[in-house]
Parts: sequence; structure tokens; C-alpha cells
Amino acid sequence: MKRRLSAFAMLILLAASLAGCGTFLGDTFNGDGEKQVLNLVEKAEPINLDTAKLIDDSSVKIATNVLEGLMRLGPDNRPEPGMAADFPKISKDKKTYTFKLRDAKWSDGRPVTAHDFEYAWKRALNPQTKSAYAFILYPIDGAEEYHTGKGRAEDVGVKALDDRTLQVRLKEPIPYFLSLTSFITYSPQRKDIVEKYGDDYAKDADKMVYNGPFVMSDWKHQHSYQFVKNKHYWDRENVHLDVVNVRIVPDAEEAMGMYVSNQADVVMLNNDLIDAFKDTKEFVSANSGTIYFLRFNTNFSIFGNKKIRQAFSLSVDREELIAKGLKDDVPAGGMVPPLVMGHEGYFRDHAKEYVKYEPEKAKILLQEGMRELGIDTLPAIELLVYDDDRKHIALTLKEQLKKVLGVEIRINPLPQKQKMEMEERGKFQLSFFRWTGDYNDPMTFLDMWHSKNALNFGRWSNGRYDELIERSRGNADFKKREKDLIQAEKILVEEAGAVPLYYEKEAFLQKTYVKNLVRHPVGAKYTLKWVRIEGKP
Repeated sequence: MKRRLSAFAMLILLAASLAGCGTFLGDTFNGDGEKQVLNLVEKAEPINLDTAKLIDDSSVKIATNVLEGLMRLGPDNRPEPGMAADFPKISKDKKTYTFKLRDAKWSDGRPVTAHDFEYAWKRALNPQTKSAYAFILYPIDGAEEYHTGKGRAEDVGVKALDDRTLQVRLKEPIPYFLSLTSFITYSPQRKDIVEKYGDDYAKDADKMVYNGPFVMSDWKHQHSYQFVKNKHYWDRENVHLDVVNVRIVPDAEEAMGMYVSNQADVVMLNNDLIDAFKDTKEFVSANSGTIYFLRFNTNFSIFGNKKIRQAFSLSVDREELIAKGLKDDVPAGGMVPPLVMGHEGYFRDHAKEYVKYEPEKAKILLQEGMRELGIDTLPAIELLVYDDDRKHIALTLKEQLKKVLGVEIRINPLPQKQKMEMEERGKFQLSFFRWTGDYNDPMTFLDMWHSKNALNFGRWSNGRYDELIERSRGNADFKKREKDLIQAEKILVEEAGAVPLYYEKEAFLQKTYVKNLVRHPVGAKYTLKWVRIEGKP
């Protein structure tokens, strides 16, 4: 098998060296760079570009490049001023932030105002909006109360003092608030546009307005979308790309074929091909704040039992999972990836590795759990997976669970949008899930397991865990806060609220003429603002 893959890789390299230029949406440009065009491929269709409702990685990537919040992540992955003219003025108690907005415009020429931010944040918190991401606004005073029906919109601590001044009042000081303001839920929205399109808002390219570096100019659902440079963007002089074409290609081999034929300038590498390409000049590796895990639906009969969940977790051999094709990915020891910062240094350096492979103990726990439920055999289990090349991971999981527990796993591969809809409605038993942190703090990997969090699709619940998360949200003693989060992670993993599998490390092939493509370990996976095409033959 290794020999065949290496031969295939060499053929690809040969083809790449001989192939001519091509495009897939009709835009071309010459080697002198008269027109700056970038061609990309993505695995999945964006589900929703409404920043009050979006949840999936594909939508976040798009929205981050066509919209802009008070801050945006810069090339060094630190927050830098976006719509804000400068860093905010912060009160002595570190609970009140005052932002001055720059002279910025929407894509239709209307000014971006502080009122657009107040409207957008309160709309996401409005219980009627049913935003799965409303919790990310909870650090704001009164936000959680309003979202949970215990407070009023006017008591939420965000207020436009005038068109260019936004004041934000926090419940307690938190170390990562500026990073939060770079996340897409903190983007502004135009009330008149939202109300004009109603339920259709942001579901097509022409049903929203944009304030970021690019405008979405075309969206052929399930096929492709296109960005063009936003002529009204405040920093347009530093945006070099004229057009970005993106084709939706779930199949990794098809995507590779497009790269070989110069229809794509960047492609994520299938893990089987990393060794063949890692010494080439087009190979790019990127660390990621991303974890893959199994999510249980605890409302499904057997997964309400802790011992059965623990048996499933202890049955997974993560080393074998990596060896069977994940290559550079890292077996997970907890829910928080190694790149995520803690109080002093990385969180993972202070937290233990809780995840283990103990098949014999798994068998004992399974029998005990079944006795508690009064059953003699396990029902067949349906596992939701992404309908792309990640299906092979599910096959290994199926083999492992069959070998250790004797359980039959039925794999159900679904397009990302359909998979997410089933999970949100609780219409699943077991799910293979990918999560990228929204900001660089352990909380972004842990607070979604709070019993009242809308992202807790499987409804796992633990009172002590909830208490630790709630206390950590507003604890100004950051050292004590980290200890509480370490304890929370321990509870989550040891009680198998979820089953951490592996931390993702991404590998790409990228044409050498693509310069300054900035990748982020958390939040949106990349920013296109600074990309330049130089020296394309």
C-alpha cells in the first residue's frame, strides 16, 4: 500500500510540473499579475452566513473574510483593530471597554455605526433568534439573563453612545475579551437589511451586505462561491486579491486532481500523501486548535448510562487510529488541544492526559452498565459522520468497537449541513464531530458541555461541571480559574461526556506563487486579506 501511494504521489508531482494553467469560474490572469485571482477548494457548503445563527466551520471561514468585527486576528494570530479605530479604552476594574469606530462603510456605501454592533449582539441574544452561539456573548453584563428569558434587552451591557462610540460592560474581567470581539458572532449587522430579507437573510450572496475585505459576489449552492474585493472596505489599499473562486469538493482525490491541473491553488493533503510531499517546496504544515471527538446523545437509552459511555471511550485505540491514516495528527489526551494557552504557558502542559485505551476494563464497565439498564445485548448504534474522506476514520472506529465491545455500528455519512441539522435537533445516537476553538482559551472547548449550552446537542449534564464553568466565566483570579477548568475537563473526560479522539494537524499543498495566506489555529481557519499572487507562470 505504501509503495502504491508513493507512486501515485510521484505521478501527481510529474503532472503538476507539466500541467497548464486553468480556472473553474471563468476568471483568468496573466503572469504579470494584472488580475489577482486565487482559486480554492472547500469540503462543504456553508450552512448559514447570518452571524447570529451560523455555527459550522465552512460558514465561519466565509463570514470572517466578508465581514469584520471590532477586532480581527492579525498575521501573528493576535487581535488587532478592525472596525475599531484603535484598541479600546479599558476601565481600571477591567470591566468596561469603550471602542471608537473608524470611518468605515458597508458594501452599499452606508456607514458602519456603533448601532450596528449593538443591534447584532442583542439580536443574537434574543431568545427568539435561537442562536446556538449566543453563549459566546455571555461575558457581557446582562447577556445571559436576556438570552435565558430572565432579563431585558435594555439591560444588556452593550450601548452605542453615538454613531462612532460603543461601550461594553462585562460581568467580570476576562483575559480574552479582545479575542472574542474578533470572532464572527461579534460582527455588526444592519437592521434594515435583516428585516428586509427576514428568514432569507444571508442565505444568498445578494441577501446581505458586507463590511470586510471581500464581497460575496456569487453563490451556486452545493457547487461554488466567489468573492470580489470590497471597494468600500476601509483598508482596501492593503487587499491585493481581486477575485477568490471557491469550488465545493467533498472528495479529497477530486480536489487533488484540481490542484494538479491548476484549477486550485491550495488543497488540503490527504494523510496518505503527506510523506510523499513533505519535502517538496509546495508542502505547508499548520498547527491547529482543532479536536475530533465522539459525541453521545444521552437521551438515547444506553448512552444515558455513564458506564456504557466510559466503555466506549476506553475501547478506542487512538494510536491505531493515527497509524491507519491520520499521519501527523496527535492522539488526544483531553478536550483542550496543545496550542491553547492557559494562565502561564499552555493549558495542556498543566492538565493531565485523561484519555486511555483499556479494552478489558471497557468490557467490565459495559457489562455493569447493561445490568444497570436491565438489558442483555446492545442495540445496533448509528454513527453520524461527514460525507467526505473522513469516513475512513469511522470505519476504524467501527472495527475497534466491534472488536472490544461486540457492538454493531452503522455508519451514516451525511453532508455537513444535513449532519448538523440532525445533531441540533437531537436526532442522532453517536456522532463523529470536529471542533475548532473560537478564541485562544480553554473555555472555548469546555463551555459547550454546560447543560444549558445550545451546542450541547447530546444533553450531557453534570452539576459540578456546570458550577466550575460558571465560576470560571467571571473569575478574575486567573490562576484559580485555570485550576477549575482543569477539574472541569477531568470530569468531562472521565465521565465520558464526550470521547476525545485526536488533535488535528493540517497539511496542504500550496502553489509557490500564493503569498501571505494567514492560517489561524482558532476561530476562522484562514484570512485572505493579505494574500498576494506573485510570479505565477
